[in-house]
Amino acid sequence: MNPAQGWSIWLKCALAALLGALAAFGLAPFGVWAATLVALVLLAPLFLSTETRGRAAWLGWAFATGYFAHGLSWIVEPFLVDAERHAWMAPFALIFMAGGLALFWALAFWIARRPAGDANTQAVFLVVTVSLAEMARGYVLTGFPWAGLAQVWVGSPVAQLLSLVGPYGLGALTLLATLPLGAALAQRGGFALPLGLTVGAACLALGYGTARPAVTETDHVVRLIQPNAPQHQKWDPEYAPLFFARQIEFTAAQPRPDLIVWPETSVPAWLSSAQPYLDAIADAAQGTPVFLGIQRGDGPRIYNSMIYLDEKGQQQGLYDKHHLAPFGEYVPFGEVMAKFGIYGMAATNGNGFTAGPGAALMDAGKLGKALPLICYEAVFTQDVLSAPGRADFLLQITNDAWFGTRSGPYQHLAQAQMRAIEQGLPMMRSANTGVSAMIDPLGRITQALPLGQAGYFDAKMPAPFVSTVYSRNGDVPVFVLLAALFALFWRNARRAHA
Repeated sequence: MNPAQGWSIWLKCALAALLGALAAFGLAPFGVWAATLVALVLLAPLFLSTETRGRAAWLGWAFATGYFAHGLSWIVEPFLVDAERHAWMAPFALIFMAGGLALFWALAFWIARRPAGDANTQAVFLVVTVSLAEMARGYVLTGFPWAGLAQVWVGSPVAQLLSLVGPYGLGALTLLATLPLGAALAQRGGFALPLGLTVGAACLALGYGTARPAVTETDHVVRLIQPNAPQHQKWDPEYAPLFFARQIEFTAAQPRPDLIVWPETSVPAWLSSAQPYLDAIADAAQGTPVFLGIQRGDGPRIYNSMIYLDEKGQQQGLYDKHHLAPFGEYVPFGEVMAKFGIYGMAATNGNGFTAGPGAALMDAGKLGKALPLICYEAVFTQDVLSAPGRADFLLQITNDAWFGTRSGPYQHLAQAQMRAIEQGLPMMRSANTGVSAMIDPLGRITQALPLGQAGYFDAKMPAPFVSTVYSRNGDVPVFVLLAALFALFWRNARRAHA
């Protein structure tokens, strides 16, 4: 008999919320993936003990709220940079973000729960519905896939499955290895199939992970710059020249690399008036091309941009960030909200930043083609998949000073590692306050600067792999499989209740 049977729904929800918080220990910087697995296994008996769909929905919402509240606790940090303007929003942001994202799980639990159905069938159906809910979370209303279940595997051989099935496929396999096993625990029997699924998923992950090709290095040396400008000082007229001078010093250092990368918004001037700064960068670079982040205006529109300066210091490339952070770079209904003094944290007018036209490739000379990603864009696998061609490397510039010093920067880094594995491409990551890193096509960090340290490093660029299965097919195969399974379960359930 299910030990949770007969417990009150309030007790079940409280336990589910605690299990959700436990599951979040699988995310960076903790990386205790076993905590996530245990939490998911124990969640299944609670789910199967619910008497109605409504109670199942509350249970799923409680678990996911606990998970997101813990995993996304860093989200209060941006509101504390300018505490006078934004601190009052911080608790609301965390509460509404965690509770809002949890609605996807609530719907998944509501659909999957059929009190009269077989426990194993319901557990597998829950795998399907939660996997579809997670996919919807990554796409609906611009999407927010941060803290996806696949993220807990970064740094382990299991993460290599990202190159085969992507983040949503790996998340589904994680659920398949845990929820049916939890259903067997609830029944205190019938372990053969669940254990088979768990062992099969583990063998697939470990076998595929160990069979990945070896990484080779190119002869190209890349310098990644990290000025370590705290967000509250970054634009201060007293400090901004110091941070710029620091980057100039790092750029001029010998010996000369083949490419230099500055972080997001690293030039303290708008592009239209930045020529003296660009000339100083070109002089310091001494013939080395430079990628750098800068803001630019075009009439009433403003953009968060990346430019490329060639060997002669001439601008040869421009990319405008197209996936903007809501409430960071823009506020929905911005002009209306501005009347109440509510602006995007990185913008000072009601409209905020304007989105660029979309993913693009930038020519990086002898290093090949770069796929530029500015900050938040590296969180979205679809932003990488939408590139107009295959790049030779991924290039992320970011300002993680917004994310504080606890979990946010490390989770952002983990997602950059995921994008490298998915595409089979090296990733160059220049972060204002860290963590700046060179990441190889297996998602391994070959060299890095820690958080909160000013400096630079020169690293050889790893060679790219051939295109991966996931880079060619994206999320379509996983979605089609999940949709087909959903239709099959739904049809059988309707027949059983006809």
